Amino acid sequence: MQVSIACTDHNLKRGNGDHSKQSATSPNVVNQARAKFRTVAIIARSFGSFTPRHISLKESTGKHTGMKYRNLGKSGLRVSCLGLGEYITHNISDVAEQLMTIAYESGVNLFDTAEVYAGGRWCSCLYLSLLFLRRSSLVITTKLYWGGNLLSLYVIVLISGLKGSLQRMQMEYVDVVFANRPDSNTPMEEIVRAMTYVINQGMAMYWGTSRWTAMEIMEAYSVARQFNLIPPVCEQAEYHLFQREKVEVQLPELYHKIGVGAMTWSPLACGIITGKYENGIPESSRASMKSYQWLKEKIVSEDGRKQQAKLKELNHIAEKLGCTLPQLAVAWCLRNEGVSSVLLGTSNPEQLTENLGAIQVLPKMTSHIVSEIDHILGNRPYSKKDYRS
Repeated sequence: MQVSIACTDHNLKRGNGDHSKQSATSPNVVNQARAKFRTVAIIARSFGSFTPRHISLKESTGKHTGMKYRNLGKSGLRVSCLGLGEYITHNISDVAEQLMTIAYESGVNLFDTAEVYAGGRWCSCLYLSLLFLRRSSLVITTKLYWGGNLLSLYVIVLISGLKGSLQRMQMEYVDVVFANRPDSNTPMEEIVRAMTYVINQGMAMYWGTSRWTAMEIMEAYSVARQFNLIPPVCEQAEYHLFQREKVEVQLPELYHKIGVGAMTWSPLACGIITGKYENGIPESSRASMKSYQWLKEKIVSEDGRKQQAKLKELNHIAEKLGCTLPQLAVAWCLRNEGVSSVLLGTSNPEQLTENLGAIQVLPKMTSHIVSEIDHILGNRPYSKKDYRS
């Protein structure tokens, strides 16, 4: 038995006979149809006989959405300048498909995963949501967390962790696997050899680092060159209006010397830059969660109050440009050409749609506007020609 299914909005909304009008207008009918398609696909795939007619994403999509595509560092991998990252919610399965659809139709081809996102459910939801899309048109990344589910970056543990991620996503490979935080107990040579092994085995195409210092990245590169291994191509780093030093000073040095690119996360500083904490901590916000007590303390601190005052001033610039404060913040990150892609975290479809609108604000980020922002922030870092980590 062989099952072949093409899943598009046109097919899902198109009914038979007298039901065509109802199918085109009723959201419930569309959702039920999508659920049936997923169920059939999962059952058929379990028999090893599922051959979907995949939908492909081309960069021409960017002409309609405004999405930009950049090389990941000096590698040949092309990624959308906005990617979809961590999703913070307890009901991830309810809206995951909607989030993926919004992102994909907006020209996003980069989807970042990790075993710790939503307790591992993010990987499973990613598989279901992207089931009918051509794998070659997507850039899937995952992170292996040392100190989280991994006790070390010892070669066997690292390989086992990646295999587990691939199994949850039901994929043969990821485009980039990231080592989140270096393991001081494991020699750098062993980490680089492990990453080289998973690439040679076809489990990943590239590897990168996350939360590594410039010195550690440089060490990994040197080890790779010394032993004819594969060096990292990218560093995942926090980057937003109030966190600039690493991405604007350290990583550009690494890019020019060894070709390591920057994939940044938390453009809204865990929601601080949205302005929702201006009058305290809302009950439904991330800072109100027990696991984010550190964020609450940061917001109510003296530095936190100063940041809120600066955000009020930045809001005037956003109004002048005809955008929201979050859109201005994301566009500000994108104006840095050294950033290959900015990962968007989201808590609902409306927020994702708003943040994707930053693409339309990017052309308005003139040198004059950037100077205004720098003047308000007062934290512009200065590059050092002879930078040492």
